[in-house]
Amino acid sequence: MSLPAGVCGCCGRCRPRYKRLVDNIFPEDPKDGLVKSDMEKLTFFAVSAPEKLDRIGEYLAERLSRDVVRHRYGYVVIAMEALDQLLMACHSQSIKPFVESFLHMVAKLLESKEPDLQVLGTNSFVKFANIEEDTPSYHRRYDFFVSQFSAMCHSTHEDPETRTRIRVAGIKGLQGVVRKTVNDELQAIIWEPQHMDKLIPSMLFNMQDNDDSDRIAILREENPAALAESCFRELLGRAAYGNMNNAVRPVLVAIHCLPVTLPPHNFTTDALKHIKRQEIISPTVLEVFNTLLKHLRMSVDFELGEGSRRNSGTSLSSGRVKENEERIVQNAIIQTIGFFGGNLPDYQRAEVMMFIMGKVPVYGTPCHTLDTVKIGYETKIMHQGTKRIQTMLLSSLIMVTSGFKCKTISAGLPAAFLEPLCSISLMEDSELRQLVLEILHNIIDRHDNRAKLRGIRIIPNVAALKIKREKISKQDVGFMKKHGQQLYRHIYLGCKEDDNVQKNFELLFTALALLTIELANEEVVIDLIRLSLALQDMALANEENMPMFIRCGIMALVAAYLNFLSQMIANPAFCQHVSKVSTRYFPPLPESLDCEDRAMYFQTADLADALSGPGYNAERLAIPYVPQVTDEDRLTRRKSFVDTISLQVDILSNSLPDQSTLAEEITFETLKKAIDTTGLEEQERERRRQVMEKFQKAPFEEIAAHCESKANMLHDRLAQIFELTIRPPPSPSGTVTVTSGHAQYQSVPVYEMKFPDLCVY
Repeated sequence: MSLPAGVCGCCGRCRPRYKRLVDNIFPEDPKDGLVKSDMEKLTFFAVSAPEKLDRIGEYLAERLSRDVVRHRYGYVVIAMEALDQLLMACHSQSIKPFVESFLHMVAKLLESKEPDLQVLGTNSFVKFANIEEDTPSYHRRYDFFVSQFSAMCHSTHEDPETRTRIRVAGIKGLQGVVRKTVNDELQAIIWEPQHMDKLIPSMLFNMQDNDDSDRIAILREENPAALAESCFRELLGRAAYGNMNNAVRPVLVAIHCLPVTLPPHNFTTDALKHIKRQEIISPTVLEVFNTLLKHLRMSVDFELGEGSRRNSGTSLSSGRVKENEERIVQNAIIQTIGFFGGNLPDYQRAEVMMFIMGKVPVYGTPCHTLDTVKIGYETKIMHQGTKRIQTMLLSSLIMVTSGFKCKTISAGLPAAFLEPLCSISLMEDSELRQLVLEILHNIIDRHDNRAKLRGIRIIPNVAALKIKREKISKQDVGFMKKHGQQLYRHIYLGCKEDDNVQKNFELLFTALALLTIELANEEVVIDLIRLSLALQDMALANEENMPMFIRCGIMALVAAYLNFLSQMIANPAFCQHVSKVSTRYFPPLPESLDCEDRAMYFQTADLADALSGPGYNAERLAIPYVPQVTDEDRLTRRKSFVDTISLQVDILSNSLPDQSTLAEEITFETLKKAIDTTGLEEQERERRRQVMEKFQKAPFEEIAAHCESKANMLHDRLAQIFELTIRPPPSPSGTVTVTSGHAQYQSVPVYEMKFPDLCVY
């Protein structure tokens, strides 16, 4: 079809109005810049006729592509400026097609090899990313922009300044992609691994890059490292919990594969603070800890497996390298657990503490009883693994409880947490007991006084320490009435362990001092004095043949603590007696302790006289402190595996009477002693008097504990009797018998077994 005469396709009057308006914004000389008056006309037309926006965008894209090919970069800048102004002015449903044209033009600039055009396109994209659209986009994707901006972050341009400009532009572009997509539910695809694997390493690459270009960037106030860190923090701040794994995995891969010097705790802390702000429910938090603890256990098992393989003939050097690597992994997991728990709110931290404590293995419990068939090296490996797990879990608990300030002590030490913690404190391992005491210090010390109480020493002036304390609350008074005897008992038993070192006694002193500061009223003060006197009597009597170092350590602990207590309660008579005795303490390690010289030791009567005034029930000091006996003694007393196997043999052999003692020689003196009952009657009257006095003056909790200990002893004796008399029926799978202290595995054929009549068909 031919056009009529006089009609030309390029005639200005025949061109659509939107094209004429677009052409008018471009000056003859690009140096003059955008024609503002004509730009205002174009903007007014676009706002008045939004259905024309898509055509305006297509025509601008056409002109920009032509100018890029012809290297007319001045007109390219004008076209992008016009696009930016149209985007800022127009907010309607018709802007969607216009955005597609805009993104197409930005992509053209990013594909260019000219750094100026790449930076120009990035700046326009960042402006677009800050625009909040009225409706979501169903079909728009940003895959190309993630790839292109990530490539710019790794620019290797020869000129350092240009290289820095390109990297900064790439980081800003990625930040724009994050801002544009994370708030759009339809753009959740940005969190998929294929995008995170490009985005995260690009940020980490710039965070650890500290070459000369960074110095130039600092002068320009555009530091790639700082900008990448800011973008990285923003990404973590916008990540939902379900997407956190996709953000964490590339970090770990990058640190492992590249020489990235990134402080891991910064990343962990930011991530956990974000999770805290989201108020994630407790089961999700526990799931995280469960996963970490599972990996910790796997690492320990792998390390112990490597140790067994090394002993069986594997290369010694390679085995040690693998063990060191596993130690690094284990320490990293513990650090992560600590940082995670430290950033949780108090109520969640208490739940996490109980959760971790539930994972700590305790000897003797059903879930951790050793297999009686496995004897020898495998049992030793199992014991080492259990101890390693205990040590690492308690270390993580120390980090979780650090800085924990509970309003009431019952919130920090609930029964479900206190009982297993105290059970571990009875184990025959000084390192585990030290960890338990440090956990108690973290929970009890709510006013940060622990640092002032380091070491066992006679403090001449406690007031100079400026101890911070508050009046004990009713809730804490109730806690000590309910659980005080339990704490005293474990301090008492922990003092007489043969493997105690100086650190154990120092931590025990700190524990007693913190109990005095945080939880001691008049009744608790009396109980603590009774406990101290009982410790002194235990060291002097030495019924358990303790080493001299342990005995002297107990005496030093008692002296240091009573000196501290006397100044805390500010009783002059009490202080005078304690000061008089304390000056005799801390000599060089003696060969023996002189129990006859009463002036060298603290006397119950003198302390009772000093506290005879109002406020203290000094009569209770005359009642000796006796620790209660509970099931924990059976569960946690530390026999080796061979001792456990031979326990039955020991009981059998000990139960048989010695034939040499059966035939006792009967003499005149023996008959005289049997007839004379005067001494026995006096002893019986004295015993009755002491029992009556104890039940009249002792607190109810101590009486209940005493009765409970008798019931437990009866239960233990019955359990031993039943264990010796009742034997399981024979089994074709085999039974374990003990002969001369060694376990033997025997099986019984089915045809030799005797079944009850009702079981035979």
